[in-house]
Amino acid sequence: MAISEPRILVAGCGALGSKIAKGLATTARVYGLKRHPDRLPEGVLPLAADLQMPDQLAQVVPANLDAVIYCLTPNSYDDEGYRTAFVSGLENLINTMKAQGQELNRLLFVSSTGVYQQDDDNWIDESSPTTPLRFGGKRLLEGEQCAAMAPWPSTTIRFSGIYGPGRTRFLESVINGELKPAAPYPYTNRVHEDDAAAAAVHLINRSLRGEPLETCYLASDSEPVTLGDIVQWIQSQISCQPPTANARSGRRAGSKRISNQRLLESGFRFRYPSYREGYGEMIQSRLS
Repeated sequence: MAISEPRILVAGCGALGSKIAKGLATTARVYGLKRHPDRLPEGVLPLAADLQMPDQLAQVVPANLDAVIYCLTPNSYDDEGYRTAFVSGLENLINTMKAQGQELNRLLFVSSTGVYQQDDDNWIDESSPTTPLRFGGKRLLEGEQCAAMAPWPSTTIRFSGIYGPGRTRFLESVINGELKPAAPYPYTNRVHEDDAAAAAVHLINRSLRGEPLETCYLASDSEPVTLGDIVQWIQSQISCQPPTANARSGRRAGSKRISNQRLLESGFRFRYPSYREGYGEMIQSRLS
């Protein structure tokens, strides 16, 4: 049975969380939780609290929630920053809601394909082994397990590299000659920020309508591409500086192709099905 007037909490309203909250606010009562909620989208109700402060959470988390989206960005990109954001913060929120007697329809945990360490160019799906070597992947996996152990139905959505108008570092590095990929080129997987937010909204709305959800979805566009190919394509679309003497190779751990088949089978459709649509729009915006 569909929930007619859902009450939804988005914990962590950074760039992505705010877009998710905005997308849900058209049909639901949406609360945005962050330490300083002064720049939330119109229609999102602000809640000021630190996820590391259980006393604050107990004072502000609304009763009778139907869904929670946990979408954090670490304050520091080290092991402690990831543990705080994805493990202890989530534990505090879950404990607060358990003490309140909440009966959620769905807890959605926002994770990353960084939980996959594979480096053989093969396809990865939701059943592939997760054996991360880096602390970021390990802490995300701990957060996923924490969400799975919560007393409500939960789903994890793992995003590949998110890009978009507010995330231009890669595009700028190619244009400015700061990137010179070295063969053999690794595969890279990306998802436009608008599609990432829309995918989370899509899954929550499915759940609120009483439609079944899997416990995990991979959210990446439909065309994995090698680093060399995407750099060459950008260079063909806009004037770029030649690579500098100290240009980075861009090689990072892993080379894999992310399958979005399960997400597509759920009925989701990408606005930017490949890097060409997404980066093409960003390039046209620069040129105009």
